[in-house]
Amino acid sequence: MKKNKKSVKHNKLRNSGLLFEFLLRQITSDILNKDSENRALKIIKKRFNEHTELGKELSLYNVIINQKFNSDKKADFFITETIKSRKRLNEKVLRRERYNLIKEISQYFNLNELLSSKVSNYKVYASAYKIFNYYDNLSPEEKTIAHFNLIENITTFKHHKRQLTEINAHDKDLRILAYRVLLEKFNQKYDHLDISQKNLLREYINSVSNTASLKDYVSQEIAQVKRDLKQYSKKVDDKVTIIKLNEVTNSINKFCEISKSVRVPDKAITQLMRYYQLVRELKKA
Repeated sequence: MKKNKKSVKHNKLRNSGLLFEFLLRQITSDILNKDSENRALKIIKKRFNEHTELGKELSLYNVIINQKFNSDKKADFFITETIKSRKRLNEKVLRRERYNLIKEISQYFNLNELLSSKVSNYKVYASAYKIFNYYDNLSPEEKTIAHFNLIENITTFKHHKRQLTEINAHDKDLRILAYRVLLEKFNQKYDHLDISQKNLLREYINSVSNTASLKDYVSQEIAQVKRDLKQYSKKVDDKVTIIKLNEVTNSINKFCEISKSVRVPDKAITQLMRYYQLVRELKKA
């Protein structure tokens, strides 16, 4: 009697697609922190180019994540062909390149922190990982779940923001450079922001506005802003201004609403940025 096959666990450290995404986010953080070393960018260009097996594997992750078809039959054929392409990669070289990649990342970054960011399509990455690395060793149940996760992703059409769509349409090097230029322009445009505003934006980008950590951070900041407004409003002499400030202070939870879900709405970030500005003006006054 044959033994049941062991369940295959997803390993972030072996998922080339996720490692690339985490490094992209690190580039964002480095630019916001004005880190001139750009270690993450150098690692990406060195390890994920078209001449490496890692770069070739990444391209397969990218097509699995981004390719769309309007029928399950086409999606199924596409997945089969992508698996064949993955099997043609040099596994020995790929393992060595991945080992060197992780070793280099560990030299400059905290791996646990780097891998802790939430990825919205994590399930798709994990399914692709299992299909690419363990297709012949998956149990029928696991293979079915992974396969249909990919089918669902490939046949589901979502409306993305035009800017992100344009970036994803380019090859990976152009995508990285475009991503970097956009953030550098953002830094230049909003160089006048104070430390509270910059920290909020940094937290927003690093958390992709979709984690409990961002919600906790925003909650703490709202409480701090309320304390600041109450403190500085005591120094205001004009009665009308005092009434307005009290109204604004009492309305902060309404304007920066975050209690309905884990995800922090973009408008809450925008409103909190405005409250920071108000506090700054009160300090000056």
